[in-house]
Amino acid sequence: MNLDPKREIGAMKAPLHLIPPIAMEKAAWAHADGAVKYGAYNWRHVNVCATTYLAAIMRHLDAFRNGEDCAKDSGCHHLGHIIANCNILLDAEQAGTLVDDRFKQEKPIEP
Repeated sequence: MNLDPKREIGAMKAPLHLIPPIAMEKAAWAHADGAVKYGAYNWRHVNVCATTYLAAIMRHLDAFRNGEDCAKDSGCHHLGHIIANCNILLDAEQAGTLVDDRFKQEKPIEP
């Protein structure tokens, strides 16, 4: 039996099929909310500070930890907002628009 010759090449690429569809859907709604508020792909056109998105991630995580599923202002799932903010950080880093203003300690603190 002959195997698909593209299989080996495909195996070396990101396994996007492993991302659960619900995660993509919830992130997409959060991205759509952000596009309305700030403009689609706004982080590619201006410099964005890492701490702005880290703070947003932490606020959404805290709300979720406290039992709230969806953000009151957008109606979007908090976990979708977290994914969207992570997506923006990664994309801005790749686009060269990320301002890495995280605090960097000389010597890491041991857990």
